[in-house]
Amino acid sequence: MTDAKTLRLTREMQQVIDERLSRWESDRCSERLWARDASLWTNADEGEWLGWLDVVDRQLDEVERFSGLSREIGTGRYTDAVLLGMGGSSLCAEVLRETFGRQEGFPVLHVLDSTDPSQIRSVESACDLRRTLFLVSSKSGTTLEPNVLMDAFRGRLERLSGLDGIGERFLAVTDPGSPLEELAKRDGFRAVYHGEPQIGGRYSALSDFGMIPAAVMGLDAADLLRRARTMAAACRPGSSARENPGVHLGLILGALARAGRDKITLILSPALASLGAWLEQLLAESTGKRSTGLIPIDGEPLGEAGRYGPDRQFVQIALRGEDEVVFGALLDRLGAAGHPVVRIDVEDVRDIGAEFFRWEMATAVAGAVLGINPFDQPDVESSKVRTRKLTDLYEESGELPGESPIAEVDGLRIYADPGTAARLSGGRSGASGEEILAAHLASLQDGDYLALLAYLERNEAHEAVLREIRAAVRDARGVATSVGFGPRFLHSTGQAYKGGPDTGVFLQITREETEDLPIPGRKAGFAVVQAAQARGDLEVLVDRGRRVIRIDLGTDVEGGLARLAERIRDLL
Repeated sequence: MTDAKTLRLTREMQQVIDERLSRWESDRCSERLWARDASLWTNADEGEWLGWLDVVDRQLDEVERFSGLSREIGTGRYTDAVLLGMGGSSLCAEVLRETFGRQEGFPVLHVLDSTDPSQIRSVESACDLRRTLFLVSSKSGTTLEPNVLMDAFRGRLERLSGLDGIGERFLAVTDPGSPLEELAKRDGFRAVYHGEPQIGGRYSALSDFGMIPAAVMGLDAADLLRRARTMAAACRPGSSARENPGVHLGLILGALARAGRDKITLILSPALASLGAWLEQLLAESTGKRSTGLIPIDGEPLGEAGRYGPDRQFVQIALRGEDEVVFGALLDRLGAAGHPVVRIDVEDVRDIGAEFFRWEMATAVAGAVLGINPFDQPDVESSKVRTRKLTDLYEESGELPGESPIAEVDGLRIYADPGTAARLSGGRSGASGEEILAAHLASLQDGDYLALLAYLERNEAHEAVLREIRAAVRDARGVATSVGFGPRFLHSTGQAYKGGPDTGVFLQITREETEDLPIPGRKAGFAVVQAAQARGDLEVLVDRGRRVIRIDLGTDVEGGLARLAERIRDLL
């Protein structure tokens, strides 16, 4: 399980990695990491954020908590469980839901990490609210999205006739002493489970932020943790860096990124596909800062080896026996074309607990190679500040500030700041929407990537169209592509978009909401909050000098998205 890894590297790449391996060992870096030596990174506060190193042992010491919770929930009282959270407070739960599915006798787990009204309605329509348990998951206890979602669902439950004990239908997972814990105790929540202050959100999969949802689903949390402990033991000092599964992977990622291959392209077996979104946050938010970083590429349609540029490194995570012929042939072609390829074989889906630890270790190691602090997120707060400013204005005036499109194409409105508008129009007034969009796509250069930032419901229909756009751009321009659904990506890849290398070209996609969902105690409904999040993030991207425009689809989301995809294909 721990060392099931194969490599396809050119001689030059192997030399770069060997040099990094040698330096890691001569500087006794594994020992320093486990000793929580902040000088391994930037000598800031890194040593205070390494609680994930031994969280598995602490969890196994109290593992009865999880089996006890499973016995409580698995009584048939609940048909559904809805987790309200963002980023590191929700992505592990989503991986577990998608990987293992519903367990017999336990509720279906739904993960809601969006302010999109359609997304919220879809989750609500899939549940029997009278038999639904809610998990409010927030490390700080102050995160906007889970708090307003909690308020909305509590309001819905209060309006259902004959329903009592509403507080008993909620669990909280949060750090000790947070405002969420205070609220949960005051309002009689069923239970409060604690995160660890020494573990950042994206490193918290094996803490209660991941294991409490696992227990609610009816999974064997102890088994996941024991498998993680095996990986943690293999990642300790004592073996060479080459034999250390987390260290070796991290040195490969970091060394090749420093050599220009910073687009970490993930190829995942279907059974493990949901791991990609978790890895996106871990890699991008940990390393995307100080104008450097690993840019994770998840879910991009596979192409022939010649479609990929020299900024790529490929990592396959393969479940033994699944699609080996198809993936093996592709990896051979990629390797023959000179692309670095790492293949990690996973024996059993339950080994996903081990992969959580392997990748946490690898990310911390890659951060050391890149010379950054992998445990902070200096650019995330900026978007939150802009959003609060806009929602506060709405609470005062009942409307968001007015804005005007700079052009239209196929009924789609294009928005941009004055500087971007002037650049894309060549300084001419009256440039058409087609010209503006064409100029934006033409700004993609070798080594760049396109990021589609879609403030839409995350569903298969929308994802399919966005995949078509990604494949078209990749094949025509030879650049990497990614997609993020807003606002969830703000708690994930958003850090790298704003703080990482200035190689991103961003296309923000919004829509006009015809029927908002109210939030108790606020003038602003969810559509207003989502619109403020989109505008706030666009403002920050502009402030950072990023290449970004916004396209609004109007009220016909499916039709507008199809027209946008067709127009992009034509322009390419």
